[in-house]
Order: sequence, then structure tokens, then C-alpha cells
Amino acid sequence: MTRRIGVVTVGRSDYGIYHPLLRAIRDDVQCQLRLIAGGAHLSPVFGTTLSEIERDNFEIAARVPMLLYDDSPEGIAVSMGVGVINFTNAYHSVRPDLLVLLGDRFEMLAAAIAALPLRIPVAHLHGGELTQGAMDDSMRHAISKLSHLHFAAAAAYGRRLVQMGEEPKRVFVTGSPVVDAILAEPAIPKAELEKELGARLENALLVTYHPVTLEHERTEQHLSTLLAVLSRFENEILFTYPNADMGNAVIIEHLERFASTRPRTHVFVNLGRRKYHSLQRYVAAMVGNSSSGILEASIFKLPVVNIGDRQMGRLRTPNIIDVPDEAPAIERAIHTVLSPQFRESLSEMQHPYGKGDASKQILQTLKTVPLNGSLLKKRFHDLPDTTEASTTSRSRTGDAA
Repeated sequence: MTRRIGVVTVGRSDYGIYHPLLRAIRDDVQCQLRLIAGGAHLSPVFGTTLSEIERDNFEIAARVPMLLYDDSPEGIAVSMGVGVINFTNAYHSVRPDLLVLLGDRFEMLAAAIAALPLRIPVAHLHGGELTQGAMDDSMRHAISKLSHLHFAAAAAYGRRLVQMGEEPKRVFVTGSPVVDAILAEPAIPKAELEKELGARLENALLVTYHPVTLEHERTEQHLSTLLAVLSRFENEILFTYPNADMGNAVIIEHLERFASTRPRTHVFVNLGRRKYHSLQRYVAAMVGNSSSGILEASIFKLPVVNIGDRQMGRLRTPNIIDVPDEAPAIERAIHTVLSPQFRESLSEMQHPYGKGDASKQILQTLKTVPLNGSLLKKRFHDLPDTTEASTTSRSRTGDAA
């Protein structure tokens, strides 16, 4: 009997990571892929990226509308509630034996909550990570606690999941499927990509800036600082749209206005995974506060200026320069990453996100793990208690003195 594996995708960021795993599930005779698409995939504001999924020949089993045209805190909270209702309806229709979720989006948290009372086992990718400057941090950990299997992108993240009380037998350090995608898929030739985008990529800057959800009221101030710095550089600049977090509308408005007044500046609603990864091969540097500047950029050895606290807590590789939301620091860092010396210093750099076989490892577990009551019955894994031993040691030392 084939196993129905439901996979929830809610936007371009998770789809780009999922892609090789989706292909592996689809092509395995022991599995039936049940792809559930929602969130930004269905929104015209973010490019209706459902079309990219369909072009990749993935059948969509269910569509889950949930986003309001309201990026306020109240709007996001209501969208989450709508998501719980509509994911519940989708699961009733699709009836997955096992559900796969990725990351830390509020849409993914809604998907995890809906699965809990329906007793659907959940496998979570990219748990155990930290983004202390965003509310995504809390949502990621909440999804982990609602999940029954964990596929961590790096050893440090796997250890943290165990530290959070997840049983070691449920935690698998596989690396990230995005490494599989990047290593397996050829880049679009540079000349062809330049023609398609209408941009010169030599010495170009790729800029991806998202709202900092714990400081969303300062989004406009922070973005204005970044744009003022970028205006002093003559490099070609390629902006990508922010994600669907609270405060995204003000970013979109400012990017479009900036691009309309500055030559050699481009704003893309959705590049798609292959164009985006190809750009990361060819541009001179990346600027912003996106997780792709932490994860994917390290695979390409691409210099990155990471701004502010949004990605605070994630693993760092030598290609990343962290700076505060301050103009002088941002400008100095951009000059540094554009220097030939900095690029040359990264030639021997290694990333910690696996060897390109994550999808194979994940699929093997998804299709063989026993789907019985024991998978749903989680136990909290306590770490060894060193408090008593430490207290005893201090007491004995005191007695000896």
C-alpha cells in the first residue's frame, strides 16, 4: 500500500527548499505526493507563485486561502485563524498519512495546529534554528513541539531540538534539501539571465529585505536607512519582494518608489527558485536580512551584508558580515564585501548544511517510519541533571576549606 505524504507549501521560500524532496516523493512508487498549497502562493500581491509549482509538473491536491489583504498585527492573527480552519478542511479532503512542514512561517504554524486534533503525524524540516530578532523564532519552536519527526539542517540545530525536549530517536540531522537543489540543477547561463531580467549582473547587488516582526513599527525607518546607503553606490541593484509578514506593504511601496527614480535598479515580485539561485551565482554580493543570505548564500560562497537582528542566532559562515541598522556600518560593510580581497578569502569556505543528499535521507524515513500509535505519543526527553552534582561538588569543596 502506498503512503500518502502531504506536504504544505505556503510561499516561494519554502518551495525553493522543498523542490528536490517533492520530486523524490513524487517519483517514488511507494509514495503518493499530496501537495497542499496556501498562503502567499495564492496571492496576486506576491506573484501568485502557484503557477511555478504547476510548471514544475506537481499536482496540487488542495488550495488553502488564508491571507487577508491586511499586513497589520491584527490582520496576521486573523489570517492564522482562517488558516487553521481551511487547513482542517484540506486535510479532511486529502487525508494524508503523514504531513511535512518546513520552517517558521505563521502559515505553517496554522497548518501544524490543524493537524494536532486530527492526529496526523507531522515531520518538520529546519527546526532547532534561531531567529531571535523575529517572532518566527517562537513559531518555529511551536511547530517543533507539535511535530513528531525532525529533519535538522545542521548538527547544532539537531542538538537544540533535543535540548528542547525532543526524543533523540525522532531527530535526524540530514542537511537541507536546498543543497540538493543547488548542486543538482544547472544555473541559467549568465547572458541568458541578464537578457531575461533586463539587468547587468557584473558587480550587481542582490537585495532582499523583510519586515523585522518584533520591530515592525520601525520597518520604514530601517528601510529608509538602507535605501539611502544604496543610493550612494553605482552598482546595478536587484530587489526581491518581501514575504507576507506584517509591515510588508511599506517595504513594497518604498522599493517601487526607489526603483522609479534610480537607474540600473530593478524590483522583482517573484524570481522563482532557479532564477534566484542563478542570481546568487553571478551577483557580487547580497544585502538585506533574509535567511537566504544565511543558508543559500553560504553554499555559493556569496558575500553577504546581513542587517539588524532578524537572523540573530543562526549559524554564521565567513561570507557574512553582520551590521546594525546604521548607515555608516552598512556602507562600510558593502564596500568590504565588494572588494576582491574579501571574495578571495572565501575560496576555501565550507558550509554546514549537508552534502546534497538530504532529500534521499528524509524520504527514506518518511516512507519507512511505522505509522502506529507510538509515533503520535511523544515523551519529553530530559537532559541529564547536573545541578545536584554541581551543588554536591561545591558543598564538598566548602567543607574541605
